Amino acid sequence: MNFPLYIAKRYLFSKSSNNAINIMTLIASGGVIIASAALFIVLSVFAGLKDYSLQFSSFVDPDLKLIPKEGKSFLFSADDLSKLSATPGIASYSKIIEERVILKTENKNLLATLKGVDSNYLKVTNIDSMVRQGNWISPNSNDVVSGSGISYNLSFGILDYLKPLSIYVPKPGKGQASSPKGYYNSAYVNNVGLFNINEELNNEYVYADINLAKSLLNYKENQLSALELKLLSDNDESEIRAVLETTFPNRFTIKNREQLNDALFKMLNTENLAIYLIFTLVIIIALFNVIGAIIMMILDKKKSLNTLFNLGTETKSIKAIFFLQGSLMTIVSGLIGVTIGLLIVFLQQSFDLVMLTPDLAYPVRLKFINVLIVLVTIFALGIIASRIASQRITKQLIQF
Repeated sequence: MNFPLYIAKRYLFSKSSNNAINIMTLIASGGVIIASAALFIVLSVFAGLKDYSLQFSSFVDPDLKLIPKEGKSFLFSADDLSKLSATPGIASYSKIIEERVILKTENKNLLATLKGVDSNYLKVTNIDSMVRQGNWISPNSNDVVSGSGISYNLSFGILDYLKPLSIYVPKPGKGQASSPKGYYNSAYVNNVGLFNINEELNNEYVYADINLAKSLLNYKENQLSALELKLLSDNDESEIRAVLETTFPNRFTIKNREQLNDALFKMLNTENLAIYLIFTLVIIIALFNVIGAIIMMILDKKKSLNTLFNLGTETKSIKAIFFLQGSLMTIVSGLIGVTIGLLIVFLQQSFDLVMLTPDLAYPVRLKFINVLIVLVTIFALGIIASRIASQRITKQLIQF
């Protein structure tokens, strides 16, 4: 039997004759439990926030988006469409034309992004479910659906014929125009719906039929800004990307939903890392109590250690006893803390204990990787702390 481990377990689970040492040990163990539980809960909350943000972006962002590597548009022939349709794993695709435009109503102007979409667009995204007022656009019409922020800034509503809405796009090319209107292509449009997703999108986008966008931009029949794809649920995204890159070499930059929202996810990941480092510092502070508890235990057990030494136990083995005791303390405390964290996160998922709003529970998500991160952090720092404490043992200390 491993002698140092046997003694370490006896010291860990038995009470000391000195009540102050027992209290200090409980405080040290409790600090590790609370810190590990808090770290796991915070990591689960950030995982939930990430999923929550991705859930909102799923209404307007496709599974994959093909953007030209050069320029703002590209030509996509019938042969290219056949190749795309033949690509395995793609459930549907939509042709997209996207450009900055000027919206005008009465004496108000606003810069916005016009997104021309075809009839397949609703098979790729669920944007129509976010139309809070009115309806989605009709094919081959001058209908548009605007963000609620744009509607508020320009003071127009649904089918507001008293305030006609027009779209202006600068004409391509050089030279002088015979009149100010000659600089722009324009069209009167009917706002038939208002969507409400988030502040950024509400203030930015206007959806229209792709043919209207082509007319405003003087695009050719097969000229597009992007292609948006919906994938079959049981297919591997990386494999489909590889096939697309082989089928259309050096033509497109392929982005998934997270890459389309890279600024948001960089912010969330940075905050996640910052919180992890802060709570790791809290764990380090808690482990100072473990170091103190082990040192107090060493001083309390001096007579027993002297007896062990006289019986032939090496100083190295005595150091191993307290190193293992400290390691076991942090491992057991860490496991208890993570178990408590798992229970709290599970209860939040099941019973919505904490609410962001009266209708929205604080989002959390259980992830195995977070369990692993917390346990590795606790175990690694606990081993270091135990090593530091056990080095206090010397031959001179034992013999006195």
